[in-house]
Parts: sequence; C-alpha cells; structure tokens
Amino acid sequence: MAGGLFALLDDVAVLARAAAASVDDVAAAAGRASVKAAGVVVDDTAVTPQYVHGVTADRELPMIKKIAIGSLRNKVLFILPAALLLSQFLPWLLTPLLMLGGTYLCFEGAEKIWERISGHHEQASETAAESGPEQEATMVSGAIRTDFILSGEIMVIALNEVTDEPFLSRAAILLVVAIAITALVYGVVALIVKMDDVGLSLSQRASAFSQKVGLGLVKAMPRLLAVISTVGIAAMLWVGGHIILVGVDDLGWHWPYDLVHHLEEDVHDALSSVGAVAGWLTNTLASALIGAVWGAIIVAVMHVVPRRRGKGTEHA
Repeated sequence: MAGGLFALLDDVAVLARAAAASVDDVAAAAGRASVKAAGVVVDDTAVTPQYVHGVTADRELPMIKKIAIGSLRNKVLFILPAALLLSQFLPWLLTPLLMLGGTYLCFEGAEKIWERISGHHEQASETAAESGPEQEATMVSGAIRTDFILSGEIMVIALNEVTDEPFLSRAAILLVVAIAITALVYGVVALIVKMDDVGLSLSQRASAFSQKVGLGLVKAMPRLLAVISTVGIAAMLWVGGHIILVGVDDLGWHWPYDLVHHLEEDVHDALSSVGAVAGWLTNTLASALIGAVWGAIIVAVMHVVPRRRGKGTEHA
C-alpha cells in the first residue's frame, strides 16, 4: 500500500516536472515568436494613441480599455482559430499570406514616408470629445478594425516561428502571444496617453523638483510620439522587407536572399571584433531597403499614378 502510494506520488512528481518543462517551452517559444513580430508591435503602439488624441482625460483610459478588449477578441476568437486551421490543413498558404502581410507593412511604411515628404498628411477626423458617445464608439470601432489587420500579421508571424510544434503546443504558444502582446501594446499606450496628465499634475505641486519633472514630461510627450512613429516606420520596412526576402527564397527565387546573406557574411568576416552586430545590421539595412523599394512601388501604384492621371484628365 505504502509502496503504491509512493509510486503514485513519484508519477505525479514526474508529470509535474514535465508540465513545468512544457510551460517553460511554451513561454520560450512565445518569446521568440513575439520578437519576430516586433515591427508590427511597434507600429500598433504608435498608431493607437492617435485614436484618443483630443479626447477628454476621463475618457482616454476607458477608450483604450475597449480597444484592448476588442484587440484580444480579434486575436483569440477569430485570428487564432483561423491560423491554427491554416497551419494544420493548408500550411503551404502560410508563406504567401506572410508575404501579403509583409507587402502591407512595406506599403504602410513607404506611404508614411511619402506623406511626410509630400506634405499630404491625412486630416484628423472629428474627435470623440467633440461629438459625444456615438463618435467615441465609431472611433473605437475604427481602431479595432485597424488592429485586426495588425493583429493578424502579428499572429501569422508568430505562427510561422512555431509551425514545427504539435497542434496543442501551437495553440498554447499563440494564446500566450495574443495575451502578452495585447497587454504590452495597450499597457504602453495607456502610459503614453496619460504621461502628459501625470506631468501636468506634477507641475502643479509645490516642490520645484516635481514642477520641473512635470513640465519635462509634458514637453517630452510630442517628441516621444514622434520617435515612436519614426521607429515604427523603420520597423515596418525592416520586418516587411525581411518577410518578402525570405518569402521569395522559400518560393524558389533564391538570388536576392543569397546576395544579402553573402553580404552579411562578408561584413561579419571583415569586422571580426564586432562581426555579429555588423552582420545583423547589414541584413537589417538590406531588408529595410528592400521594404522601402517594394513599398514605394505599391505607393506609386495606389496613390501617385492615379493622382497624376486624374490631373491629366482635368487638364484635358
């Protein structure tokens, strides 16, 4: 009896260790998959604050909460099941879908550069603060729709990193990625949009140090958003370009990937002391350049050429 009990306890201990190892494996794989989606995460973080710009302070966090819940619902209820079914029954579609998402990232990055160069910035829509609950609901819905595209790309990138895992492990990893990235993105967004309120509160305190810190936070807010936006553009071009580079190699067109890979190796060998970093930077810059060129082609097709044709028709 005692021997049976000890044997049972030993089996339970073995299962517990196996479960702990599985949790560690899932966490590690989720971490690797999340890193690969970094460019889209940065873009998502940069885009969302625009939806609460001009909203009264008491409505900012409730709106972010609604958008975060909608984002998590997008990932868990729609994108995750579709991604799992895709990987299980139509794995050959993963590369074309990744390349489609990469093309979208390249287009978004190149379009934002084009808008900055040309001065054709989109006009901000009427804010929720000016139009009440109905406009607020419209803005939240718009943010969730935009998030759906970005979330889809995040999940597909993450899925591509764990396609060799068993089905249940894939499901667990993608679920962890969905929850972790949603919490990260909207946690950071909440901190960003409330930073000026915190700064304003500090600036009204009696302490000279608090006032100085508060004014610094208020002044830093526009600069921080500008930096995030710029980093987001660079990240989109880098990630999108790398997806296209790897995708065309997977589809059989090998020379672009081989060219970048050989260039990376040459830089790595030439700069032995900092070879690893220099090689990575070479690959990253090459991917960003590919993303910028591919994105510029799409921007030209979508915006520049139609606009010029329209002007030509008007003159005629």
